[in-house]
Amino acid sequence: MLGSTPGWPAVLADGPVVLRPYKRSDGRSWSEVRIANQEWLAPWESAPPGPWSEMNSTRAYSYVYQDMRRSARKGESMPFAVCLDDQLVGHLNLGNIVRRAFSSAYAGYWVDHRVAGRGVIPTALALAVDHAFGPGGLHRIEVNIRPENRPSRRVVEKLGFREEAYHQRYMHIDGNWRDHLGYALTSEEIAAEGGLLARWRRVRA
Repeated sequence: MLGSTPGWPAVLADGPVVLRPYKRSDGRSWSEVRIANQEWLAPWESAPPGPWSEMNSTRAYSYVYQDMRRSARKGESMPFAVCLDDQLVGHLNLGNIVRRAFSSAYAGYWVDHRVAGRGVIPTALALAVDHAFGPGGLHRIEVNIRPENRPSRRVVEKLGFREEAYHQRYMHIDGNWRDHLGYALTSEEIAAEGGLLARWRRVRA
């Protein structure tokens, strides 16, 4: 995915955790992971109507891939495949990128339940935030999470994101308008620590 976004495309890594741009050939792996994680992911995602198996098929991936490619080329997002030991196990996107005086993006992510709890997504988010604040030229990253989604909230809380807002009826998910908690982090908050990945390593030590 070639684009005009500063710092994009990029490959980021820490040990076995690798973030990279999606490839057209990822369709089978993406579909397998998504279908295997229906119960784990469906309650939290704003998904188009239709059977999960169809919305996450290899055919559906071709549309998802083109949409991600188009958004990245326009400088609106940085969509990463999250890999563990070269296997696709999740997704992380820096989306809704706004430049100039705002210099901000929203982060969204999911991970295969079979590798949850092993630090994959906190590591991935730390890598992405450091990249966003460095080569990506951004100043602020926001993450909005449903209050009931404890696993996702633990990710940002482990990394020290600030809880700063409660958004009522923020997004239509799973058949209704759902409240969300807003978390955020600015570049100044982690500069003295050597970045978010350095903070995360200290937390895990």
